[in-house]
Amino acid sequence: MTGTGSGKGPDAGPGTGSASAATFTALTGFTGGALPYAGGNPYADYRAAAAARADLTGLVDLADRRLGAGVAAANDEFFAERENLLLRAPAVFDPERFGHKGKVMDGWETRRRRGPSADLPHPLPGDHDWALIRLGAPGVVRAVVVDTAHFRGNHPQAVSVDAVAADPAAAPEELLDPAVRWTGLIGHAPVGGHAENVFAVHHERRVTHLRLRQHPDGGVARLRVLGEVVPDPSWLAALGTFDLAALENGGRVLDASDRFYSPPENTLLPGRPQRMDEAWETRRRRDGGHDWICYRLAEQGEIRAVEIDTGYLKGNAAGWAELWVKNSPQDRDSPQDRESPQDRDSPQAADGDSTSWTRLLGRVRLQPDTVHRFLTPPTPATHARLDILPDGGVARLRLHGSLTGAGARRLAARHAALS
Repeated sequence: MTGTGSGKGPDAGPGTGSASAATFTALTGFTGGALPYAGGNPYADYRAAAAARADLTGLVDLADRRLGAGVAAANDEFFAERENLLLRAPAVFDPERFGHKGKVMDGWETRRRRGPSADLPHPLPGDHDWALIRLGAPGVVRAVVVDTAHFRGNHPQAVSVDAVAADPAAAPEELLDPAVRWTGLIGHAPVGGHAENVFAVHHERRVTHLRLRQHPDGGVARLRVLGEVVPDPSWLAALGTFDLAALENGGRVLDASDRFYSPPENTLLPGRPQRMDEAWETRRRRDGGHDWICYRLAEQGEIRAVEIDTGYLKGNAAGWAELWVKNSPQDRDSPQDRESPQDRDSPQAADGDSTSWTRLLGRVRLQPDTVHRFLTPPTPATHARLDILPDGGVARLRLHGSLTGAGARRLAARHAALS
């Protein structure tokens, strides 16, 4: 299903303003409620969207709490708190857990709406509940996942999502000002209960906040906002030296050899890990090869220092690591940038270009649960590739440096084009 959403008409809400509409595509077709819980595994009949999400691998969750995202406000959270929307773990369900307000749900759930009178007992067409989400990293939204896990008959009939580019630290009352111009990303789209509802978004603009609306009421377990970070070039210029690979600065994972236990994007998160599953860990290799991650840096920069952190990886840290870089400013997303040689001593890309990759850090021994720091000659690069030998895990990779003049200009031009 393809549609449009706008901030006017039946979707009108706080801080609406006049706004243009952006098209969206529903990647799943789940509608209606799910069967009542029948016991056993609560996810047994969950309508997952694995196939629909296949092409979204590598995108950043702009609403990740670990990047600083939060649910700033909601008009109603009677049954379940709005903050649950951004929890990282899958929603849980305990059929025996009740509180003084009723069934305890792991999500954001509002009370049942009623009409204005006995003659009009049902909600009016424009009635809805809303929540304001501050993105952890401003960027371009590519997809939105509205997960209604365990909301079987108490999910919304439809949802809509709007966006705005504002001060990242804007207060709720500022965002609720009627003069604020919101743009519709998803317009009044039907959703299914106990399902992962996925929508592709087609809006080439940088945004900082979203407004999730459920029509007319109900519950949503989790919200994921997948996209590309667009950092503030003036902020990075003021910092001078920063982590060129960090998600919050616009770095991203292009590909990885293995995502079995945990995603490679974890290596670019802020701070040190607090648990083992906040790292990247591969399955055990039995083929004599090695594992790797390819990265796209925020822009062309000079790397001067490298950190490899194996925090919380104690019996499963990688044994050794190498770091390779590539300087390809004219090509943001070449298929060759995603390749890693299987011959560890010959950095040949798939196209046979032996000059594509340069070894920045020779093979180094990694210790478990340790931060390793290395100084490197200033090296311009747009891409990096971390090879680990033979397998195992790495918690964080930091590539400290500064933008080149050309990289800074391209980053500023992209920011201007998307603003």
